[in-house]
Amino acid sequence: MKKRTLLVPGQIWTDGETQKNWCVLVEGERIAAVGSPRSLGDVSDCETIELPGCTLLPGLMDLHSHLFLHPYNETSWDDQVLKETEAYRTARAVAHAEATLMTGFTTLRDLGTEGAGYADVSLKRAIDDGIVKGPRLFVAGRAIVATGAYGPARRNYRTDCCFPQGALEASGVEEIVRAVRIEVAHGADWIKLYGDYRVGPNGETRATFSQEELNAAVAAAHDLGRPVAVHAMTEEAMQRAARAGVQTIEHGYGGSGETFALMRVNNVAFLPTLTVSEALSEYFRGYVRDESDATESMQMAERGFRNALAEDVTIGCGSDVGPFPHGQNVRELVWMTRLGMSPAQALTAATGINARIIAQDRELGSIKSGFFADLVAVAGDPSIEIAKLRQVRFVMKSGAIFRRDPPIG
Repeated sequence: MKKRTLLVPGQIWTDGETQKNWCVLVEGERIAAVGSPRSLGDVSDCETIELPGCTLLPGLMDLHSHLFLHPYNETSWDDQVLKETEAYRTARAVAHAEATLMTGFTTLRDLGTEGAGYADVSLKRAIDDGIVKGPRLFVAGRAIVATGAYGPARRNYRTDCCFPQGALEASGVEEIVRAVRIEVAHGADWIKLYGDYRVGPNGETRATFSQEELNAAVAAAHDLGRPVAVHAMTEEAMQRAARAGVQTIEHGYGGSGETFALMRVNNVAFLPTLTVSEALSEYFRGYVRDESDATESMQMAERGFRNALAEDVTIGCGSDVGPFPHGQNVRELVWMTRLGMSPAQALTAATGINARIIAQDRELGSIKSGFFADLVAVAGDPSIEIAKLRQVRFVMKSGAIFRRDPPIG
């Protein structure tokens, strides 16, 4: 017999609408029914969980995360890659995964272990097997970068030393196709490519992979049934990625209206990663949150986001969490509302739209019969005030309860 649980919240928000006097019946790992108490039939055998004063939402999703990184004001990126062992970083990632789940984010797309090999594949398995607590994961293993175009930057170290790189290097069509196949063989759900990086003569960001290389990588990934995400800050890299047929572009701070229009036409989704720009400004540029004027990099991120909004590009929630603390993913949604989205639009980005981006919209991202019971309850109404997402009271993933705070009041 599957365990039956009846959730009775103050209200339900799903698919852009708020429903009052509705309940959710969960059987096993899935939602069995949603509606008024009378419509659910006999629920006398259920465990009933009252959630007064709370809004019940689909589990939130962050589609740009790095569970194997921790904030750069604790340890620099180079030192994490060069000095922290894979076992140590995995232990940290376990704690990061649990912290994320407890704040209502039940699904993550992890876009590269940054020097920790394929430990994300093993972490995903450990979560799925119930060994550790964490969100459901979609992982990319090692990102793929152009040779010499990533870190730790060789120019900063002794030339006679060999040391780990934060991603898998490739040059030319043959090598990049081989790199894609290596990632797939090791268990990557997504292929992550770096379309540009800080490789200019003075450290400016420039496109790294050619159009031919990107086309070949995307074709190889799609042949193997894997979607592709591309890190791209510049117009040129974004346009090359869009023309290559990738599924998502990450960051996009330098994107013009023309570039985002190309993305819309080619059905490329955008993950804006606004929060990481704020975090790096705090660490390295003297920015004080809620006090300082926006730094140049933050202004670029804002322009890109507003351009994407104006061009009606599909925008999901992706924060680049890792450089800032895990469990603070909601900061991205707060930024999205500051820069032009309504709270309801931001919630939709983190639920239904994100589910569509990862092709899971028939099982995740909505409170519907037959969907996975990934559910979160927060005090108040986040569709009116997005910051209410910080007041998590209840978290369920696949029908299992991971957080259950005492009733309010």
